[in-house]
Amino acid sequence: MRSNRTWLFWILGGVILLCGCAAVFLYLSQSLGGSAPPPVGATEEPAAVEPTQPLPMPTLPSVSATEQISAFTPQPAINESRRLTLEFPPTMRAGDSDIVRLTLEVDDLGNITPTAQFEEHVVTGGIVQIPNLYESHHVIAESRFDIAGVEISPTELISMPLAQGQSATFSWSIRPPDVGVYRGTIWLYLRFVDKLNGEESQITVSAQIVEIEAVNLLGLSGSFARTTGLIGSVIGTIIGIPFFEDILKYLFKRRKKK
Repeated sequence: MRSNRTWLFWILGGVILLCGCAAVFLYLSQSLGGSAPPPVGATEEPAAVEPTQPLPMPTLPSVSATEQISAFTPQPAINESRRLTLEFPPTMRAGDSDIVRLTLEVDDLGNITPTAQFEEHVVTGGIVQIPNLYESHHVIAESRFDIAGVEISPTELISMPLAQGQSATFSWSIRPPDVGVYRGTIWLYLRFVDKLNGEESQITVSAQIVEIEAVNLLGLSGSFARTTGLIGSVIGTIIGIPFFEDILKYLFKRRKKK
């Protein structure tokens, strides 16, 4: 009887040990990430999504409205071809006045032949290329004549608007007071004014050297030489009058009698 109870205790102890092992196994499986399957008919809730940080937007350099307009301004495809002609007297009398002229004219086909306004003047010419910006800019031609020792008018910078297909002419009146060689420079600039924002820019088109020699007649100034020539012409005219010799003889005889 006592042996039967011993076996019964051993059986009950084994069952309890097995149940404890099963409980430990289930606990370990849940703690390691395993989960029991959801019961039948239960709806599975969606997993929570952690909020993500927004991506940083790239920073672009700030561009003003003026720069945006300039960036999309079309550039000229070709330049405008023009002939630049300079006319001046290489030699003139001291004290006399003369004209110096600079002309910027259209010469697309090269058919313009530079001609002098006065026969004793020298004419030099050449082709220049200027940017064709008439649609987007106001184009202004400017010129100045720098020469020392010579009376010149005007002395300041000359400006005039330049339109497509039209010419521009600059003139100066010069008067060298003394005999000598005078050298100067004639400058030509182009100033561009943007029609949208008013910005200005300037380029130098040419700088031409001019040499003028002032001379006199027999060491006399030009005004005195002209006066002397006028007096000589009057005297020659009087001597050439018919019967002038007879009049002189009559006056001489009358004076002799007295």
